[in-house]
Amino acid sequence: MPVVVVESPAKAKTINKYLGSDYTVLASYGHVRDLPPKDGSVDTEHDFAMKWEIANDSRKHVAAIAEALKTDDELILATDPDREGEAISWHLKEALTKRRSIKKTTKVERVTFNAITKAAVTEAMKNPRDIDAPLVEAYLARRALDYLVGFNLSPVLWRKLPGARSAGRVQSVCLRLIVEREQEIEAFNPREYWQVRAALTTPRGQTFEARLVNLAGKKLDRYDISNVTDAEMAVSAIEKRALKVMSVEAKPASRNPSAPFMTSTLQQEASRKFGMGAKATMNTAQRLYEAGYITYMRTDGIDMAPEAVQECRAAIQDRFGKEYVPGSPRIYKNKAKNAQEAHECIRPTDMTKDAEALRLAEPDQRKLYDLIWKRTLAAQMEGARLERTTVDIGSDDGQVGLRATGQVVLFDGFLKVYEEGRDEPAEDDDKRLPQIMQGEPAKFAAGSLKSDHAKAMEKGTERGLPAVMSDDGATLATQSYTNPPPRYTEATLVKKMEELGIGRPSTYASVITTIQDREYVRKEQNRLFPEDKGRIVTIFLLNFFKRYVEYDFTAALENELDQVSAGDSDYKDLLAKFWRDFSAAISETSDLRISEVLDVLDEALAPQLYPPREDGSDPRICPKCGLGQLHLKTSRTGGFVGCGNYPECTYTRPIAGEGADGEERVLGEDAGDEIWLKAGRFGPYVQRGEPTPENKKPPRASLPKAKGQYLPGWEPDGMTLEKALTLLTMPREIGMHPEGGVVSSNLGRFGPYIMHQKPDEEKPVYVNLKEFQEVFEIGMNRAVELLAEKRANPGRGRGSAAKALRELGEHPDGGALSVFEGRYGPYVKWEKVNATLPKDVDPKDITLEAAVALVNEKASKGGKKKAAPKKAAAKKTTAKKAPAKKPAAKKAAPKKASGEAG
Repeated sequence: MPVVVVESPAKAKTINKYLGSDYTVLASYGHVRDLPPKDGSVDTEHDFAMKWEIANDSRKHVAAIAEALKTDDELILATDPDREGEAISWHLKEALTKRRSIKKTTKVERVTFNAITKAAVTEAMKNPRDIDAPLVEAYLARRALDYLVGFNLSPVLWRKLPGARSAGRVQSVCLRLIVEREQEIEAFNPREYWQVRAALTTPRGQTFEARLVNLAGKKLDRYDISNVTDAEMAVSAIEKRALKVMSVEAKPASRNPSAPFMTSTLQQEASRKFGMGAKATMNTAQRLYEAGYITYMRTDGIDMAPEAVQECRAAIQDRFGKEYVPGSPRIYKNKAKNAQEAHECIRPTDMTKDAEALRLAEPDQRKLYDLIWKRTLAAQMEGARLERTTVDIGSDDGQVGLRATGQVVLFDGFLKVYEEGRDEPAEDDDKRLPQIMQGEPAKFAAGSLKSDHAKAMEKGTERGLPAVMSDDGATLATQSYTNPPPRYTEATLVKKMEELGIGRPSTYASVITTIQDREYVRKEQNRLFPEDKGRIVTIFLLNFFKRYVEYDFTAALENELDQVSAGDSDYKDLLAKFWRDFSAAISETSDLRISEVLDVLDEALAPQLYPPREDGSDPRICPKCGLGQLHLKTSRTGGFVGCGNYPECTYTRPIAGEGADGEERVLGEDAGDEIWLKAGRFGPYVQRGEPTPENKKPPRASLPKAKGQYLPGWEPDGMTLEKALTLLTMPREIGMHPEGGVVSSNLGRFGPYIMHQKPDEEKPVYVNLKEFQEVFEIGMNRAVELLAEKRANPGRGRGSAAKALRELGEHPDGGALSVFEGRYGPYVKWEKVNATLPKDVDPKDITLEAAVALVNEKASKGGKKKAAPKKAAAKKTTAKKAPAKKPAAKKAAPKKASGEAG
């Protein structure tokens, strides 16, 4: 029987179910061969011949396929329907031919399917083809380019920039985007402006807000009210005048749905809605595809198969009614530049099945499938119909004009199912307005904006007064500043790469992962920050290999590769043209000394490294010793600025510039010692004095953090001498315990804590403190009480079970309900479900009924609904039947789905 080869065992299992016992289905476990990481793997002297090597892990998988071919003389290569999949098929054929497992009589065919359903797999088997040679050549060109750039450029980085780890054809351009965005942010000068709004009422007593758009007969631009004086005058001008409604204009509007997902848009939306990284998104989508639930997840296409469109329209009518189905199907034009790699969009294989129907156990799979299902349905639904209203309010003398805007959804259409996320907050113009009629008076709603004024004043600003309010509390001017461009998220970075034509959908996830793994970039709160190491690498490449990190050059190269895959150009000509110029650039840079490279980088970074000082002094003079010149230096952890008077002067600071998080500075003096704020490998810290031969390790303390963020008031920028001295008192001795031994408080990796060890105890006892300030303030009585509680209830450390505060009774579905004290407060526990008690509920007062409600709600939200049926299965009659029913249901559902999906 024919031997069918796919990439993964999961895919093999699903396909084997559809093909049955007439086929042998095996997995290659991804790529079977690659270029060994050594010189000569791509022979630039002999027509770019490539030397391939079977990976150690792959040898057994190739051997298994070869063994199967001993008894079967037909090989069907069914790897993924893209360039990578075509390459794997080609590698398999080459490797098996080399070991003589493929003979002259062996029939070798290639099949592809866009979805792993019975209908799609069966249809593919009826339409085999040969391996697509141009697609393979495009892969060979990409792999050779990546090798030539990485293998030749990375050693230059290692030699010239200690600590730099690698460079890449796409990764270095991606890194440049992040570094240049950070430079934009650092160079940004915020501009002050004020916004003025008034709270008004209709004659019917309904309140609404309007913003000032005209003043003194002139239309206001954003920066026309630029300071507090102008703001006070504007507020005064409004409150002194009687206002009326000048015009009310209602215009119909509509919104159409977004196109179905392709790879890049799926990564963007999963990042926006769930905070999922590109790599996590693709891994989850891969599992859904291999299980037969969605179509192929690496695609540039946004079109949908005609039968899928009809199935989608039928599902919409069935669920939401005929009015939600457009008169004719929506057609989305494929944006892919290369038709051979443009597959169908990412969609469910069975439109009738939502995430609930599939009963997906993995939360990420459930969320991602739900996203894909909703987006696909929405893409074929009727548009939303809206009414946008604009109300102009003014004074009779024409000196003051305000405007209120709002919208009403007349028919929700696709919004009933899905609305695309946004990378940045939208303007707040979609509020619903009350009934407002032209010509009627608009009176001030006294006191309506007092709470907004209080919030604005509470935020405060060092630049000036943050808000101005009228005496009656109905008109408010708030201070704002223009914001720098936002740092990239993975979603916005993918979007930018797509816009520039850098990389391809299949590479986005791996590229973004690589620059984080290389420690060139870090991810904080879903935003991407360049590390110093990443900055130095980027500046180096921009100065010595500028052409190869140019956006236009990289995009043009992608287009040339697309021409190769379309069969319109020769890949060896492309490689020869690239290598001629690239090898010359490598040769020129290899002869440079590290000092020469640093001098070039120091000059290139000068505006950023040495900005003008407020006192007009030379920005290159060391602020510590006042003698040495500052210079750019490198280390294995990245670049930094240091004093040229080293080792006499040890001043250093990050390359982000003076005042940056981590810059060394003296906070003051105490008992004859200078108290320093310094930057360390693990973040900023304070230190008493400098190291000396007699005192090699002076006292130091890290700045306190919680969950990766500085505690309020303890940020590096706000660090003072008083705060530093407080930190340097740690560990703080609270006093002697009644049973012997010193009780102390300290700041640790997991937050503030107290510690005590009795004379007869082998190890000390630690108790976490809930509030950071307690570490400085906790007294002996409270400390003794907490230590006694911990010793009585040591928790689950070292295998011991935590003791319950209260036993509440039995859950209706069986199992005990108990109250425990947790790290984040008291909680109710039932089976594997933990539900935190609301802040206003005392553990002593919680009732059994309230506890049942809490754990049931938590179970349903966390996808743990199976907790209850487990207890139901305790009855012998049900326990025997349940296991028999579930496997049958799981097998039947995909078969039915595949038959319907086509």
